Amino acid sequence: MYLLPKFINSEHIGMKYLYWKISAALLSLLVILGLVYVLITGFIAQEYLQETNQMLYGGIAKSMTKEVDPFEKDGSFKKEVIQEVMHSMMVTNPSIEVYLLNPAGKILTYVSPYKEIEIESVDLHPVEAFLAKSQVLPIKGDDPRFAGQMNVFSAAPIMEGDKLLGYWYVILASQKEAAVAADLIHCYIPKLGIQLFALALIGALIIGLIAIWFLTKNLRQYVETVTKFKEGDLKARVCADTKGDFPLLGDTFNSMADTIVGNIDELKSVENLRRELIANVSHDLRTPLAIMQGYVETLLMKEDSISSENRQKYLNIILNSSEKLAGLIKQLFEYSKLEARQIEPQKEPFQLTDLVQDAFARYQVLAKDKNITVKVEHEEGLPIVFADVSLVERVIQNLMDNALKFTPESGTVTIGLKELKDGVQIRIADTGPGIPEEEQAFIFDRYRKINKTSTQTSNNGAGLGLAIVKKILELHNATIRVQSRLNEGTAFTFALPTHVG
Repeated sequence: MYLLPKFINSEHIGMKYLYWKISAALLSLLVILGLVYVLITGFIAQEYLQETNQMLYGGIAKSMTKEVDPFEKDGSFKKEVIQEVMHSMMVTNPSIEVYLLNPAGKILTYVSPYKEIEIESVDLHPVEAFLAKSQVLPIKGDDPRFAGQMNVFSAAPIMEGDKLLGYWYVILASQKEAAVAADLIHCYIPKLGIQLFALALIGALIIGLIAIWFLTKNLRQYVETVTKFKEGDLKARVCADTKGDFPLLGDTFNSMADTIVGNIDELKSVENLRRELIANVSHDLRTPLAIMQGYVETLLMKEDSISSENRQKYLNIILNSSEKLAGLIKQLFEYSKLEARQIEPQKEPFQLTDLVQDAFARYQVLAKDKNITVKVEHEEGLPIVFADVSLVERVIQNLMDNALKFTPESGTVTIGLKELKDGVQIRIADTGPGIPEEEQAFIFDRYRKINKTSTQTSNNGAGLGLAIVKKILELHNATIRVQSRLNEGTAFTFALPTHVG
């Protein structure tokens, strides 16, 4: 009574732990996505700013070609004029830096008040792409102030007729502007990150609570069903309308529950049959023991007065009872080994006809005592079979014992052999009272004996003879069949495979 609340409480704690675990996972995911979003946003903002600058001021270089002619007729450049124009433009727009390039991209002169240049020439491929408008903005070229860095620019060719004299090359984002933009971005990212983190935290909690409530709704129903099953309600199952998002889990539990219930029913059935076996075996063992005990006591009490003839008679009865007892015990051990698969068949090729003739000769003597006729019917030239000789001999012996036991006087027992397509069939038939149809399904059961009829003797054994036969044939991948009609007799049939040499 005290374990149930603890169980329920542990399940409740487990569900709450799962609840917050999923919520924390969702929160962490949103925080990571938020940080990635902030980084991507900062990068896109910088790209957007550079693209805007290039779109707005991309024509500066072209306008300079209209304002000033930087080259003399001898090919030299007007340094003082150029410097003055450059300073004027930078005063008007301090975010730019102006460079004069020769046709090969070498820097002839420049105005850059913040830092000396680190490269002597500019790669012209981005310049050509800018002039040809063959790429989507922003197009970045070499920044002379920083070797290896790229920046947005404006460019225009300086022509004299069809002759290229050089290029105006204008960096649109100066060092000062880049520093200001970087400071703004660095301030923007933490501000955006803090806001996003707060929103993600709140959103994660709200979404987590709502989502997990719906997700664990079916799990809670599963827990209730499992708890009912654990407490003894073996009919508890997950209903189709409660499987929800976990149909496989529900089907698996239902299948598992059905298997457990089936195993429980089977164990109960086996236990009942086992008790029946113990009762039968106890009765069969007690009978010869009682006989032996009675005659031994008689011999002891009448030791001086008993005649030698009666003494010999009593001793024979005791011997027969001890042999019967030994046979019952031998059957029990033999079946136990077969059921535990401790016996492995040692298969070999042999002639089944010879084995049947040996059995015929052995049972002729026993049959004469009961005035029973034993016959062998077989075709000529039967093929060699492949099986365990001793185990097959045991099968024939058990079937013959069974046939002689239930065949009345003047009856007949027939052993028939017949060639099949891929084996040899053995048929052992008697003219006994037959087996009722409702009993035929149970005659090979290790725990059952068929009901006795008036024509049967009382010495039926523990009901293991036919069970042993079935087990041996299962080791040979063979099946035994029974055909029987009341007052007409019974026939057992099985087949062994032919030897493929």
